[in-house]
Parts: sequence; C-alpha cells; structure tokens
Amino acid sequence: MRLCQVFVVAFALLLSACANGGPWVEVGGERFTVEIADDDTERARGLMFRDELAAGTGMLFIHDAEEPLAYWMKNTRIPLDILYFDSARKLVSQQRNVPPCSGGDSCPTYPSAQPARYVLELNAGEAERLKLQDGAELGFGKGIPPVR
Repeated sequence: MRLCQVFVVAFALLLSACANGGPWVEVGGERFTVEIADDDTERARGLMFRDELAAGTGMLFIHDAEEPLAYWMKNTRIPLDILYFDSARKLVSQQRNVPPCSGGDSCPTYPSAQPARYVLELNAGEAERLKLQDGAELGFGKGIPPVR
C-alpha cells in the first residue's frame, strides 16, 4: 500500500508542475514541456526504462560546455529523435527515429555532426512532423536553469 501512496503523491506533484507551467522549450514553432537533465547522473539515466513519453513532452540535456557529443539508447524502450543544439541554441545535428536498444553496453552511439551543448530528446517522428532543419532555434521558457 505504501508504494501506491508514493506513486499517487509523485503523480500529483507532476500534474501540479505541469499545471504551474513547468520547464518548457520551443522548437519548430511548438512548445514542449521538458524534464531537465543537467548533471552527470541525470544525463546518464536519461529516458531509460520508460515505456512511453507523453505527447508534447521531452527531455532537455544541458552540458557544461559545447563539445562533440554522442548519445545512445541503452535500456531505452521508446524510439526517439535526438536533436543536438550548440551554445547559441541552433540545431546542428539530428538523429531521427532512433530505435530502442536492450543490448546494454553493445548499443550503438548516435553522435552529433557538430559540437553541441544542448540535446533535446522527443518522441520519434517529431522532427519530421515539425520539418526541422539544421539551424532551427531552440527557445527556452520558464523553468530552464541558467547555464553554469
């Protein structure tokens, strides 16, 4: 019973954050509510072990510096678009429709074509739907932490 209570409280907090305008970004003329991964632990966990990513949501990874990046889908159960943005928040690389991977450390990596500082993961197909092209701007809304 205790686990159910914890789940109910966590769900209520999540709904409250969404209702109060949790962190969001805009890209391709559309707003996405995002979870923030801005430290090594959060970036390493990412969207692992999730069975779905709600429509209109994503995860924003914030790195300490602009550099070549490569992401992988280790223990990720949902296909994603991985969008790489530089320090000026311009789209510099896209990995679209990246499939889930249950192969552990043998999962392939998906590198950025150019150095990046921000990575936005969305449900697979979003980049195509929004007709995103390199150079698209990533807008930051309320709740995005300042860059260190």
